[in-house]
Amino acid sequence: QVQLVESGGGLVQAGGSLRLSCAASGRTFSSSTMGWFRQAPGKEREFVAAITWSGGSTAYSDSVKGRFTISRVNTKSTMYLQMNSLKPEDTAIYYCARRRTLFSSTTDRIPEYDYWGQGTQVTVSS
Repeated sequence: QVQLVESGGGLVQAGGSLRLSCAASGRTFSSSTMGWFRQAPGKEREFVAAITWSGGSTAYSDSVKGRFTISRVNTKSTMYLQMNSLKPEDTAIYYCARRRTLFSSTTDRIPEYDYWGQGTQVTVSS
């Protein structure tokens, strides 16, 4: 069983920064590709970033590329999302998720992820 718990969300002004954390339980974290997704009110959940099990490869949506950085520390079973230059349109609930296939590449396809956290709210004021 895998449990994912996000933290670090909050209210920030436009141009500010936040760092989200995703703490994982279970034995498969170091073998798992992980991703960050977000869902704004009235919108579908969308891909934000992903990182391979080794941390050697990352992927980002065009909307956050150059502003957000995904990383992980396998010895702590924790993944991070550093968010800089935040914009009001970044306001959403942010979720971390684990890709079902171990030792896999990054993907933005939601059905490929089987375990999800409960989410953390990020609100960016203008």
